[in-house]
This record gives sequence, C-alpha cells and structure tokens, in this order.
Amino acid sequence: MDITKELTHISLCAGYGGVDIGLKRVLPNLRTVAFSEIEAYAVANLVAKMEAGLLDAAPIWTNLKTFPWKDFRGKVDILSGGFPCQPFSAAGRRKGDEDPRHLFPYIKQGIQLLRPAIVFLENVEGIISSKLGEGWTDTEGTPVLLHVLRELERVDYKATAGVFSASEVGAPHQRKRVFIMAYSNNIKRPTGSIDFIHQIGRSMEGTWNAISKEWSARSDAIISNCDVWPSRRGEDQKKWEPQRTIKSSLGRNFNGSSDWMDYGDLCKSVCNRTDELRLLGNGVVPSTAERAFRVLWEGLGHS
Repeated sequence: MDITKELTHISLCAGYGGVDIGLKRVLPNLRTVAFSEIEAYAVANLVAKMEAGLLDAAPIWTNLKTFPWKDFRGKVDILSGGFPCQPFSAAGRRKGDEDPRHLFPYIKQGIQLLRPAIVFLENVEGIISSKLGEGWTDTEGTPVLLHVLRELERVDYKATAGVFSASEVGAPHQRKRVFIMAYSNNIKRPTGSIDFIHQIGRSMEGTWNAISKEWSARSDAIISNCDVWPSRRGEDQKKWEPQRTIKSSLGRNFNGSSDWMDYGDLCKSVCNRTDELRLLGNGVVPSTAERAFRVLWEGLGHS
C-alpha cells in the first residue's frame, strides 16, 4: 500500500462510520487503513458500506484491546475513535473508569505506539460530569474529560474539546456529543513525503461563511429531496425503508426517526429494525463530526 500520497487514518469503535464519513468531507484524500468495532451488526454494516464504495476497504478488528498497534507504527496520520459511551452515559450505570468497557487506556497505549499527528475522539456529554475512581494518574473525583485531556498532554499532545450537536448543523434532533482533538507537539512522518500541515490546510480552505452556506444548502436539499430520508412519524413509509413499526405484546407501537444520520446509505444493509435503531442511537451524525473537526482544528491554532 502506497501511503505517501494520502493522509492515513485508523477508525476505532467505528459504529456505522459516522465519524469516518465526516472526516472524509473535511479531508477528501483521507484513506482509512483499519477499523475496530466489536458489535456484529455494526461490523456487517461497515462491510456492506465497503462493498458499496461508501467506505475505504480495510480490515476490521473486533477487539480493540488486542489491536496490533505495532503493525501500523509510523503509518498513520489521524486516529479517531468513538470509544464506548456506556461508562459515562446518563442512560447507563455510569461506572466511569471502573466499567470494563472503558477503553481509553487502550487507546492511549495505541497513541503512544502509533504517534499519529492528530487524535480525534468522541463521547457523550456524560464524560464531562463522570468522575474518576481510585488508581489513576489524576486524583479520585477528577472529571473523566479533564483526565482524558491531561493524559493526551502527558504523551506530548496539545488537546482541546467541545460539545457539538446535530441541531447546529441543521438536523431536527439535538444529539449532543463531546469531541476531543489532540495535535502532536512533535509532528514527524517518517514514511511519507507530504507536508502534513499544508495538506490539511488546503483541505480546509474557505471562509466560515462558505461553510455555513454549504450546511444551509444541505438542509435545503433534504427538504426538497425528501425521498432520501425516512418518513416521519404518522407518514406512510417509503418502499426502501425497513419496517419501523413493531407490535409489542402490550399492544403499543414504537416508531423512530434518524434524520441526518446518512440514513439512506445505512439502509443499503439493514435487515433488522431493532439492531438498526441501536446502531443509529449510538452513532454520530457525519455533519456534526465534520463541524467538530473544523472548529477544534481552528481552536488549536492550525486553521
């Protein structure tokens, strides 16, 4: 694989690829060289997207804890990851760092071995209020988000974070997410000849007014081309939609909506409404990831 002509990327806890799609909009020459995802339905969806040409064809590891970091050392520019939100989600038990699904320590290990130029992570708002337990480098009671930022700085990265929502990019639902960006203080790309900083800068040329117009145009396109998106509650379903109404034993109906989740692409590979809703519920709106990357990059002083 020739990695000298493109920016390379590893996607951890990829879900249905929302962060990956968002990054691709910012950096069209981004090439994903590996994925990590444990959920079987999400893995099947990623494979279907690869076959449809919507994502880069790349191997998928199902266990992040045993990811072969050393095989990718010196070959990765950007590492992204929507690490599990259950330890921090208000809907979960909020065990924080004591939850076995708390994967950031393993991600940190990967960062230290890979030394990517940029780290781009995502989690739910609960990471702000969730607190550390005992046995960490920071004291007990430290907010988990602050701990993550400090850990990135301890391994020689400049880090920042922000809360971004789907509604701010035009979606009809809020879906707030915390995005974290870290930038290496010692950028070196031993395997490539590209000017990394200038390449990302060129990919993000244009004023914020132009970017705002682009988002407005997308919103207008959705309104004018409603066949791309699922029918709303109470409307007849389109022919390509999977059955969304489930009859429960109690006689109630359950409906769902997933506007702005790149739903039309997702439906190329769905076959189970329950798995689909779970995948979407944990997923990231691509436009939110795109906006978060742009804003945080500018905030780190590299616009």
